[in-house]
Amino acid sequence: MKPVTLHQLRVFEAAARHNSFTRAAEELYLTQPTVSIQVKQLTKAIGMPLFEQVGKKLFLTDAGRELYAASKDVFERLSQLEMTMADLQGMKQGTLRLAVITTANYFIPRLLGPFCQEYPGINVSLQVTNHEGLLERLSDNQDDLYILSRAPSGKDYAAQPFLDNPLVVIAPINHPLAGKKEISIQRLAEEPLIMREQGSGTREAAEKLFEAAGVQMNVKLDLGSNEAIKQAILGGLGLSILSYHTLTSLGETPMLTVLDVEGFPIHRQWHLMYPQGKQLSVVAATFRDYLLAESKKLGEDINLDQVMRGR
Repeated sequence: MKPVTLHQLRVFEAAARHNSFTRAAEELYLTQPTVSIQVKQLTKAIGMPLFEQVGKKLFLTDAGRELYAASKDVFERLSQLEMTMADLQGMKQGTLRLAVITTANYFIPRLLGPFCQEYPGINVSLQVTNHEGLLERLSDNQDDLYILSRAPSGKDYAAQPFLDNPLVVIAPINHPLAGKKEISIQRLAEEPLIMREQGSGTREAAEKLFEAAGVQMNVKLDLGSNEAIKQAILGGLGLSILSYHTLTSLGETPMLTVLDVEGFPIHRQWHLMYPQGKQLSVVAATFRDYLLAESKKLGEDINLDQVMRGR
């Protein structure tokens, strides 16, 4: 194998990640012919094809997949080296790559704001996705840290619980059940429910509770967005079971209330995760420590007695 340059590797990594020379050119502010030339030179140095084109789609060859994995390792190590050097100079600099599920977006900005003010040299790349998408990113080690409410089983990941995530029954403030005490789950089963999509942690937790009570959920509508669900509740389409965080901060909706239903709130926790054995960068370790400390203060705002009384 002939010598290759970091520039060639960076162009190849972007093209492999996007499966597109055009999108790689856009990301790197290069022309598409320049990307093609760099990949061609790299292919010549490696001595084997790195891409194959089937129709209009671009795919990695076996050699391309091996080089892509190696190039990701190279740039990860270089990024960590840059942050370590900055830390040795008494500075916290670099990029924090954080992936969270959609519901976490209701409280994460409240934590990221003060963090960025305390460490102005740190930039944040925040990816917000559903549970399935986050697990895929976690499996591929695409980010530094991951925040989700339902930690996957197994010993492949390090998980640190850091904040309560109570699931509650939400209704319009003018609903006939609003203000009533100790509503039975059998009575709740008579109401049409608007739920998150199949596979979501919230949906699975609610299904287990109903199954344990021997009743069936009356799901009338599936939606993949917490905000869409809240609007559907306001539109009179039914009730829902959501994280209490969706009613606070960014998600505050004065026209909604929490019902006092037996078995609720369902007690869950948020988890901070990363692949087991992963060496966290200085920036990632700094945010981990900050999150564990600040989430205790945020948790004081979640008063379960207040939740059960409604808002």
